[in-house]
Amino acid sequence: MTDSFTGQTIDAARRALTARFEAAGIDSAPLDARMLTGAALRLDLTALITQGTRQLTADDAARLDAFARRRLAGEPVARILGTKEFWGLPLKLSADTLVPRPDTETVVEAALEILRAESRTHAPLRIADLGTGSGAILLALLTELPNATGVGTDLSAAALDTAKANAQRLGLAPRADFMISDYAGGLSDPFDLIVSNPPYICSADIASLAPEVRDHDPHLALDGGGDGLEAYRRIAPQAAGLLSPGGLLVLEIGQGQDCDVARLVAAVGLTVAGPARVDLAGIGRAVAARKLPS
Repeated sequence: MTDSFTGQTIDAARRALTARFEAAGIDSAPLDARMLTGAALRLDLTALITQGTRQLTADDAARLDAFARRRLAGEPVARILGTKEFWGLPLKLSADTLVPRPDTETVVEAALEILRAESRTHAPLRIADLGTGSGAILLALLTELPNATGVGTDLSAAALDTAKANAQRLGLAPRADFMISDYAGGLSDPFDLIVSNPPYICSADIASLAPEVRDHDPHLALDGGGDGLEAYRRIAPQAAGLLSPGGLLVLEIGQGQDCDVARLVAAVGLTVAGPARVDLAGIGRAVAARKLPS
């Protein structure tokens, strides 16, 4: 495939790349081809359209070929580009962070819905994001809660470096701290909101995941133990001890885990706040629970 795009126009190269991706069974072939062509040529969508008749140089073609090979080998576009948008925020990724997914925005939506109903969106809230990865959930919340501060924890120092860099680029570093911790194990003092997208995939199911996930996301952030609930068993009692009276816990869950996770948080004295919030596919994706005042 080396330099196979040399001399083609931008439009022709994008169409050819789309055809290759479709032949390989990639569902998002047109979008992937557009994004990779734009990245290889360093052009945004408008420029891709207006410069569609321009011919690719040898350097352009070499970059696009390299991207195409990686995508055809199963690497996600976000990994190839090193960035992913979440809640409208451009987040840098690393090998030690999950690719943020739209499903996880359900956690942000659930937390904000409750806080808005209580007129607390401008309160000086303290937030903890357990297993923060790229910092996606915490940083999204800080953009919506102007007087809040937060801390993100993770076992991976490299992931925390990525989260810190994202906070800095987004201008949120003054309100965001990051620390190595096993979920909330290293935290103290009360929090008004605790959020987490913990690993929730059963160990035996890891091998059957899509290659984009199985081969490229860190297994530390995927493997939820034998029944997928190991992280929730650790987080629930930690959260119960750290939440302030009236404080809120919002957890991302896997498909079909809503009842099990609700039982785990109820067992430590938290009150589940209604049914699980569903994602765009109608799957229960976020469980919210509250620490009632004593």
